[in-house]
Amino acid sequence: MEHYLLLIISAALVSNVVLMRFLGLCSFMGVTTRVDTAIGMGAATTFCITISAMIDWGVEKALLEPYELGYLRTVTFILVIAAAVQFTEAVVRKVSPAMFQMLGIYLPLITTNCAVLGVNLLLVEGKMNFIESTVFALASSLGYSLVMVLFAGLRERIALADVPRLFAGPPIGFITASLLALAFMGFSGMSTN
Repeated sequence: MEHYLLLIISAALVSNVVLMRFLGLCSFMGVTTRVDTAIGMGAATTFCITISAMIDWGVEKALLEPYELGYLRTVTFILVIAAAVQFTEAVVRKVSPAMFQMLGIYLPLITTNCAVLGVNLLLVEGKMNFIESTVFALASSLGYSLVMVLFAGLRERIALADVPRLFAGPPIGFITASLLALAFMGFSGMSTN
C-alpha cells in the first residue's frame, strides 16, 4: 500500500507533468483563464489519460512487446488516445453543451496534448504492471488537473489586480507559471532528503 501512496505523490506532485516535465503547456496556458473551464479540461484530460494508459498498457503487453513492434509504439498510442478523446468529446457534448462550448478547440486538441502521450510513454519506460500503470496515469492526470485549477485561480486573481501594462496578459501568466513551477520544485527537493 505504501508503494502505491508513494507512486501517487510522486506522479501528482514530485514529477508533475506540467511543472516538472513541461508537458501539456498549450492547454495549461490556453484554458486556464477561468477556474470552471480548467476544471472541465482537467476532468476530460484525466479521463483520457487514464483510459488511454490502461488500453495502451494492454496493447504494449499483448502486441508490441511480443511481436517486437516497438517502432509502432508512438503511432499506436496516438490512435488509442485519439479514440479516447473522440469518446470524451461526444460525452461532454451530450452531457454539458455549455462546457463543450467553453472548452472549444482545446477539447479535440487533447489528442495532441503531449502530456497524454508523455504519460503513456513513461509507463513503458517504467516497466510497471497494470495496476501501477493505472495508478500512475490517474495520479499524473490528477496532478495535471490540480495545476490547471491552481493556475486558473491565480490568473482570475491577477485579472483583478493592477498589473503594469508591460506585464499585462501573457507575460504575467508566464511569470506566474514559473513561480508555480518553483513552488512545485520544493516537492522534488523534499524527496532527495
